[in-house]
Amino acid sequence: MSNNTYHSDKITKTEQFLQECSGWLRLLDFFKQENSYLKTRLSFVVDHKAEADFLTWAEQFQNRFILKDEFITEIALDVKRQEILLAETAVKKILTEEQLSKKQQKLRNEIEYLEKDFSVTKNEFNKFISSVL
Repeated sequence: MSNNTYHSDKITKTEQFLQECSGWLRLLDFFKQENSYLKTRLSFVVDHKAEADFLTWAEQFQNRFILKDEFITEIALDVKRQEILLAETAVKKILTEEQLSKKQQKLRNEIEYLEKDFSVTKNEFNKFISSVL
C-alpha cells in the first residue's frame, strides 16, 4: 500500500510559485552568510598584509561584497513582496496568472544572475587571496 496523497492533490501555479519563493529565500540567506564569510576572510588577510597594491585590491573586493549584500537584501524584499502578492491573489484575485508569472520570471532572472555573479566573485576572490599569500 503506497501513499498517493502527494500525487492525488493537484498543485496550483500559485503554490508552485510560493515554493519557489521559499527556496529563493533560503538560497539568499546562504549567499548572505557566504558573503559575510568572504568579508571576514578578507579582513583577516588585510590584518596580515599591508602593501599598497594589496590594499587597493582588497578595497575593491570589499566594495563588491557590500554591493552583493545590498543586492541580496533587495532581492529578498522583492521575493517577500511576491509571496504576499501570491497569497493575496490566491484569495482576492488581485493579479492575473499572467501578471504573477511575469513577476515570478523577473525574480527568477535576478536570482539566476546573482548565482552566476556570486560564483564569479567568489572564485576571483579565492584566486586573488591565493596569489598574494
